[in-house]
Amino acid sequence: MEVVIVEENKDKFVFDLKGDVSTISSVLKKELWNDSHVKAAGYYVDHPLVNAPRFIVQTDGESPRKVVKAAIKRLEKEAEKLNSEAKNIK
Repeated sequence: MEVVIVEENKDKFVFDLKGDVSTISSVLKKELWNDSHVKAAGYYVDHPLVNAPRFIVQTDGESPRKVVKAAIKRLEKEAEKLNSEAKNIK
């Protein structure tokens, strides 16, 4: 998966997530909304066969890049926990 930065300033971050249509994008969007600094978070896909999801994240002044990185770290921890629990299923 590749992240292509389209726009970045002090409270707005716009990026394309190449290699995903909606699977990871949906989970990331939901996790971003769990951050109190996020004022808006969403993505759209012009056409699933041609375009990658384009994310738009708006914050209250907190670095939007840091907010996105923190959300990804939280998702990584959740995935590790789920993987560990799945290994215990018999």
